[in-house]
Amino acid sequence: MTSGRSIIKFIGVGLAVIATANRGVCATAELDCPNILWITSEDNNTRWIGCYGNEFADTPNIDKLAAEGFQYMNAFASAPVCSPSRSTWITGINALSMGTHPMRSRNLIPHNKIKYYPDLMAEQGYSTVNIHKTDYNIGGRDDRDCWGDPAVLNWTGLRENQPFLRVKNIMESHESRAFGDIENTEHDPANVTLWKYHPDLPDIRKNYAKYHDAVKRLDALVGEELALLEKFGLADNTIVIYCSDHGGVMPRSKRFLFESGLHCPLIIRIPEKYKAWWPENKSPGSRIDRLVSYVDMPKTWLSLTGSDLPDYMQGTIFLGPDIEPEPDYCFSFRGRMDGRYDNVRAVTDGHYLYLRNYMPYTPWMTKLSYMWRMKATQAWEQHVNEGKAKEIEARFFSPRGDAEEFYDLKNDPDNVCNLIRNAEYSDPIEKMRVALRSWQEEIHDSGLLPESERLKRAEENNTTIYEMVRNPQLYDVVSLLNASNLALEQGSSNLPELHRMLSSPDCGLRYWAVVGCLLLNDYSAPVKAAMKDDSHEVRAIAAWIAVKNGDKENGLACLEEMLAVKSYASLSILNVLDWMGDDANPLIAKIDSFNLKEKWTTGDRPGQFCGFLINNLKKKL
Repeated sequence: MTSGRSIIKFIGVGLAVIATANRGVCATAELDCPNILWITSEDNNTRWIGCYGNEFADTPNIDKLAAEGFQYMNAFASAPVCSPSRSTWITGINALSMGTHPMRSRNLIPHNKIKYYPDLMAEQGYSTVNIHKTDYNIGGRDDRDCWGDPAVLNWTGLRENQPFLRVKNIMESHESRAFGDIENTEHDPANVTLWKYHPDLPDIRKNYAKYHDAVKRLDALVGEELALLEKFGLADNTIVIYCSDHGGVMPRSKRFLFESGLHCPLIIRIPEKYKAWWPENKSPGSRIDRLVSYVDMPKTWLSLTGSDLPDYMQGTIFLGPDIEPEPDYCFSFRGRMDGRYDNVRAVTDGHYLYLRNYMPYTPWMTKLSYMWRMKATQAWEQHVNEGKAKEIEARFFSPRGDAEEFYDLKNDPDNVCNLIRNAEYSDPIEKMRVALRSWQEEIHDSGLLPESERLKRAEENNTTIYEMVRNPQLYDVVSLLNASNLALEQGSSNLPELHRMLSSPDCGLRYWAVVGCLLLNDYSAPVKAAMKDDSHEVRAIAAWIAVKNGDKENGLACLEEMLAVKSYASLSILNVLDWMGDDANPLIAKIDSFNLKEKWTTGDRPGQFCGFLINNLKKKL
């Protein structure tokens, strides 16, 4: 726990709060600690909200809250999808640092070392309640365990049990609200503004309009929540926070580390009673340019409530008496999304966005069943398949190729012009590369091993991923970063070193070596030998290289052998079959014979998604 905080005086309205090292008492007789009402919505990027510049949006309650509070213009989610984002929120630790970043993984963390932020508020005397959404993606503890009983801590109960934290999650803007019938929308499809990469098709326009309808309903529920705060006489003592859990929701936004998936609305209204906590030299209605990462939020809420601040938290306090210097960058990450593998990091300073793709051989728009429920996604894919799409619309269904991307968020908010090779931007690009590398080492980026090997290594050593990646004997993050960098350079002069790495005792280094060979299409003797590697992840990539080079018999036989024994890397192997295209059809044709669905019905992670992926693969035949 943080110590040495001694006595901090807050001068505002002639009042003071004393915060001691042990933080045993929240308030003094002169000033109550604030209540916090944190309203979260699902999946909506800034551009669905009126006060963030969309004149077509119908969000009067959120706009009014912005006029009464402080509107943050540069708030970025740590992950572009729900459970990794919320895993980061509940702990104040980047999910990537704990191994809880793959969707629906629920990996263990050391709960004896890591408390959830509501635990710490409860120790400070706060009543805490969460309405409708947890989804923390963490094993070993029930998500509801850290919260009070909502039946007891209703509005009447909260009024009688102050100070309180009430988290109210609103589902109306969730991706699912864009599914289904898109006819007869309240908003006129003719008036929507399409993002540049979406073709101008009737179904896409209608889907935009349908989602605007959903955001209008979200706004109404925000208004209802604020009205209840007033009704129960709590507004003058309650800090109100509104934000989305990440961006979205049209295809190529949610789940993707572009502006549309990361840039989120954040509005904070602070009562006059706590005026000393307002952003410096700012008054209500102001727009605040400070960078805010979602990992900053739990640490900031703890600071505002006088709660203990654990030293394991990775965020920065961005508001209040303990405000810390603004960081230069926000960092975000993407891992497995349901059954589809990807591995990307993002850095932004609010002006530029740098992406590092650790799997540049995969398409941006890898088919994911849930995302394809949306009419807009279906219409977009059909338009591309019919050969009618412009290059800017079609490119996202092809492999990325580039290990790096760089965008100007101010002049290219749709992130369609990759400036990575533009010498004019070499200075900010290099600074972001260096910053990303430093951050990955600092937080112990756990995503440098394939997921199945990461789980296997932690289990074999009877430890959590959080603890494993902090043990250099088990996880040498520096060596893994060096190896991945070498692989992603795609330089033929690196082949001798890549071949040497294929003999490393660390399967992580061998994995990056074979990835480097894949990117160089090198099917030499060391790669052929890798089809017998102890690591099934290494074998799968080596087999793909074989197939790409015309050796389909040996490549497909290698994959079939692993599927026949129900490999621990089965989900990765199924993804490789998908990336292969038609070359994989002979093996897909007999995939039911391996009974993989039967194997994974127990909810094993990540094998639970094998069945969904098998169904998608069979549709290709």
